[in-house]
Amino acid sequence: MSLQTSPQLIELEIGGMTCASCAARIEKKLNRMDGVTATVNYATEKATVTAGPGVTTDDLIATVEQTGYSAKIPEKMEEAPPAHDPLRTRLIVAIVLSVPVILLAMVPAWQFTYWQWASLTLAAPVVVYGGWPFHRAAAINLRHGAATMDTLVSLGTIAAFGWSLWALFFGTAGEPGMTHPFSLAISRTDGAGAIYLEAAAGVTMFILAGRYFEARSKRRAGDALRALLELGAKDVAILRNGIETRVPVDQLTPETIFVVRPGEKIATDGVVEEGSSAVDRSMLTGESVPVEIGPGGEVAGGTVNAGGRLIVRATRVGADTQLAQMARLVEQAQAGKAEVQRLADRISAVFVPIVITLAVATLGWWYGTGAGWTAAFTAAVAVLIIACPCALGLATPTALLVGTGRGAQLGILIKGPEALESTRRVDTIVLDKTGTVTTGMMKLVAVLPDDPELLRLTASVEAASEHPIAHAIAAGVSDHLPVSGFTSFEGLGVRGTAGDRDVLAGRIGLLEREGFEVPAEVARIAAEQEAAGRTAIVAGWDGRAHGVLAVADTVKPTSATAVAGLRRLGLTPVLLTGDNETVARAVAAEVGIDEVIAGVLPAGKVDVIRRLQSDGRVVAMAGDGVNDAAALAQSDLGLAMGTGTDVAIEASDLTLVRGDLTAAVDAIRLSRRTLGIIKGNLFWAFGYNVAALPLAAAGLLNPMIAGAAMAFSSVFVVANSLRLRRFRPLY
Repeated sequence: MSLQTSPQLIELEIGGMTCASCAARIEKKLNRMDGVTATVNYATEKATVTAGPGVTTDDLIATVEQTGYSAKIPEKMEEAPPAHDPLRTRLIVAIVLSVPVILLAMVPAWQFTYWQWASLTLAAPVVVYGGWPFHRAAAINLRHGAATMDTLVSLGTIAAFGWSLWALFFGTAGEPGMTHPFSLAISRTDGAGAIYLEAAAGVTMFILAGRYFEARSKRRAGDALRALLELGAKDVAILRNGIETRVPVDQLTPETIFVVRPGEKIATDGVVEEGSSAVDRSMLTGESVPVEIGPGGEVAGGTVNAGGRLIVRATRVGADTQLAQMARLVEQAQAGKAEVQRLADRISAVFVPIVITLAVATLGWWYGTGAGWTAAFTAAVAVLIIACPCALGLATPTALLVGTGRGAQLGILIKGPEALESTRRVDTIVLDKTGTVTTGMMKLVAVLPDDPELLRLTASVEAASEHPIAHAIAAGVSDHLPVSGFTSFEGLGVRGTAGDRDVLAGRIGLLEREGFEVPAEVARIAAEQEAAGRTAIVAGWDGRAHGVLAVADTVKPTSATAVAGLRRLGLTPVLLTGDNETVARAVAAEVGIDEVIAGVLPAGKVDVIRRLQSDGRVVAMAGDGVNDAAALAQSDLGLAMGTGTDVAIEASDLTLVRGDLTAAVDAIRLSRRTLGIIKGNLFWAFGYNVAALPLAAAGLLNPMIAGAAMAFSSVFVVANSLRLRRFRPLY
């Protein structure tokens, strides 16, 4: 591989990370290399590296591997993740085998002759096969002088399992008829007749469950890009010698001539050679009104031809298209998202080494005082078991599961713990206009003057047009008059005979051009409607304009209530849109937003979010379109309207399924409540361990009691998390 001659941005896919401290260790190791600046994102499992001259990709991969992890160049985003999930398989095996072991240990009446050997048969695969990821991670950490929660899980389960083997084969626990009473009594014991297989298997099962749900959430990090790439057309009708031939879109090359029929997606970026139409570009630009395109006009791949037949000459294909560039924007924004250090890992960074040291000291002290190896080892195992972070591992996933379950009932989807921490700090919420604050659909909002004849005649003529504005007007009445002699004026309006009237409807300039008299009152009304952010259609017949029909993307009925609710949560709302300033200001005034940023393209939306963040704000973003995806990923907290595109939903942290902005208020409330429960879980889980550690070290807590205390702390954590089921929405 050739050496780089200038700084280059390199992305690596990292494998083997099990906690945030793993990411920190890799990042530290990479940054020690000369000419290298690196950030490692635990959530996306990627490293973003700026490498100077003399540094190769192979050097970076070798450094990561020396740290005990794997690294490779990321695969193409088009490739789906593997169908087989080894973590899920381990979890299923652990659940099936562990439950009988735990029940036998906790219910003495079920302990049949040789039940202990049956428990050993069931527990062994759980500890060895199910717990293998923890044992492997602990070994890697040990080689590099580090300790994480994996270290405690591995040590605790191996110690409990190992001691059980000793008691079965060399102690009295393997004798026929042995029973294992479940007692909370604190007493000193040599442990020769006690087994702790339920502790070893139970801890493994619970921690595997937590890891599985965490991994499932993280695995969706690349779905936004895959969904974005799916938006493009799959095939295209190319034109050769006047004959249309459908071919896969990846066969397109620059300068190829292709055909786009009404309702089809435009296959790639290009210039219109023939035909005219209205093109719906809202997914890329946020414009609420389809744009009229004629010969010489530029079109973008992934947008929709809403009107007539177009013949287009391709100008950019593949990775050079606007759609592909947006995919890169989303990817860059995801990679740059601030890494969230898991609270449990922060605790374990200090807690784990202390526990291990305490266990070794306990072993040495008891043996040194002449108590013998059996009593010394029993006390040391009790220390490891009581400290084994089952409750710590459950603290986040159980609260997250209950919180997300309750959220789903209310139309709120929470993607993971990262989103929860962000809600606590957010102080600004940026709202996309089209489809978020407004309905995203054109609607007839006013007929001025209120004349049934004006509405019926205009709606009848507009019904013959395919333009979205025409559809909005045509929907104003149900009984249309028959129309003849219909003519469409590109980007200006329509004309036709409805009943016995020759009706002309469109921009005021069209009527003036066609020689129609436009009274000053009609011109004034049209100007007022345009100033209010509406599209004014002037209609007339008999050579004279009779009135104005106003069409607009209407504000959702609940948007003003939602904005007020967001303010009560301490958030400052900002309206951000690709639409023009006039429209944006009108919408903002209606819903109670003071700060407006209009006329912004997709890349510009990302820049706006970054600018707000650089000003010290913690920014949430709510949007629904492809044009919002990169900004949603860049923001500290992304909220996608469920009525929007899959790309926006996948790039966000929270999804509001019902498409109602008031759900954003409840989403932030629920997220903050869930985060509070997680913190409470961590505090009490940690407190149980700390309180019991001195008892275990003093030999007053045998491993069985330690296992019971650990189980109780887990039950407490689950019960505390279940309180989230009582969460109620405000609206």
